[in-house]
Amino acid sequence: MKLLKALTGIAGAIALTTGSAVAEDLRWKLPVAFATNLPGLGSPAAWVADNLTTASGGSLQVRVYEPGKLVPPFDILQSVSDGKVEAGYTWIGYDQGKVPAIPLFAAVPFGMKPWAYTAWYYYGGGHEMLQEVYANKGFDVHAQLCGIIGPETAGWYAEPIKTLEDYKGLKIRFAGLGGKVLEKLGASVTMMPGGELYQALEKGTIDATEFSMPAIDQILGFNQVVKYNLFPGWHQQFTAQYMLINKDEWNRTTDAQKALVEASCTAATTRGLAEGEYKNGKVLAEFQDKGVQADQIPRDVLKQLQEVTEQVLEEEASKDADFKRVYESQNEFMETYKVWDSRAYVPTDL
Repeated sequence: MKLLKALTGIAGAIALTTGSAVAEDLRWKLPVAFATNLPGLGSPAAWVADNLTTASGGSLQVRVYEPGKLVPPFDILQSVSDGKVEAGYTWIGYDQGKVPAIPLFAAVPFGMKPWAYTAWYYYGGGHEMLQEVYANKGFDVHAQLCGIIGPETAGWYAEPIKTLEDYKGLKIRFAGLGGKVLEKLGASVTMMPGGELYQALEKGTIDATEFSMPAIDQILGFNQVVKYNLFPGWHQQFTAQYMLINKDEWNRTTDAQKALVEASCTAATTRGLAEGEYKNGKVLAEFQDKGVQADQIPRDVLKQLQEVTEQVLEEEASKDADFKRVYESQNEFMETYKVWDSRAYVPTDL
């Protein structure tokens, strides 16, 4: 907490010493893709909005709009790029149909742990690549990593997954590149916002769903409809959220205001990860008392899912130059990171 306060305090001091009083006062509407009561996923957006308003001394005031109140969750990118709103907060993987490389910045099946992803993003050129990826597809946005959480669950099912055949014909809500993997296995994959999933499960519109980590899935009530919650979250080992800012609006900001956005989002990334890690164990431990069967996907099934994932990633890389460039950059980083990761951490069973 002291470090986070120091980060935003330094940025605030910059604002004061560079004359924030003469900076143009900016008023940003911030539609969000996730309800701000969802820990680690939606809560960072509210914290950032409050922090920017306070730390800027009012020169940058940000007002949050809950999902669907101003912009539909899946329309945030286009609305920000078009200047209909100044900024938005979302999981950018929703836009893989418009920007094929974007899921690599959002969640990668069998991908990096959260802290490994932030290492690559901040120090391996990820942030710069992200700006280029959007620009190459004609979107006028500045993107700032502004939240991250750890693994999701592998989803909620009426029956456990014991073989790859169990995915065939399954009507399931599944996001991002993981959805492409399940489509390859014969699943009928659909995408819908989190707020619609409980009703879709209850009515049988879908047979199963994934959404997020236990602390969030509990709030959405999936355990009231189906009782098998599967692990690990192979499809999203990290889930990264971003603040998207209209490019013209970003260019209007002073250096001090830019520094505040960057510092606040960096702090929110740390806070979001911490909140999820703090809450998930307790929620998962209590699931059994609620009749939930928390099962592990068999290791041989995970290996097969990994093989299909590699096929999907190679196929996507062959179709889009940006995807290929980012994918290769991440793989190059992981080759050296694995040397550290495999040696440095105490095994979990100890």
